[in-house]
Amino acid sequence: MAQLITILILVFSAWWFYRRFVSDARKLAEKSRRAEKERQTGAIGTLVKDPVTGEYRLKRDEE
Repeated sequence: MAQLITILILVFSAWWFYRRFVSDARKLAEKSRRAEKERQTGAIGTLVKDPVTGEYRLKRDEE
């Protein structure tokens, strides 16, 4: 029974690390793509509209 629990913990941990790796890779690819597009167009940053105030602001890295 202890072996089964250990195997389940290892499988769950591997799955969790894989999902985190994929998530981080997607974020990095999107950030790289955005930076490349800004470089090509000569833009300083990406603007996003605030739905509450209606004002535009620079997009943050965590968005």
